Amino acid sequence: MEFHDDYPQYELMAHHSEEEGKKARRKLWNVFWIMLAITIFELIIGSMAPGHGWSGHLWLKVLFISLTILKAGYIVMAFMHLGHEVKFMKYVILMPYMVFMSYCIFICLNEGTYSSHPGNKAKLDPILVKQQEQLKAGHHAGATEEAHEGAAEEHHGEEAHH
Repeated sequence: MEFHDDYPQYELMAHHSEEEGKKARRKLWNVFWIMLAITIFELIIGSMAPGHGWSGHLWLKVLFISLTILKAGYIVMAFMHLGHEVKFMKYVILMPYMVFMSYCIFICLNEGTYSSHPGNKAKLDPILVKQQEQLKAGHHAGATEEAHEGAAEEHHGEEAHH
């Protein structure tokens, strides 16, 4: 399939031949279509997740982080011309991002596990721990009523002192 377009301005402005200009635009369109395909895939999976009970699953988080890294890497390689650099320069530029993404994955793997460890409960606010236990036990309405009753008692106690 031949790629046809009529934009001679690019070739004149960038001092490229018409052939090079068409090649550059073809590359831009290829990047666009690849990014669009990945984004549509992400949207489809994201919209299906709640209906299938996938929300909050570790594999879903890792999938989205991986697709984001893939898109970011492709943009860096294509538009920032990192794909044409020497290996050392690639590592110098990409290493901080790899460390950051590793940290993001670590956070996803350990999300919410601090308070569930028995030794850490003593470090938490006892009221917060009690509320969380009540929520887990399904006493959401009871916890709210107790909080309102406690606030009402405090309010009446303050009025009595004035």
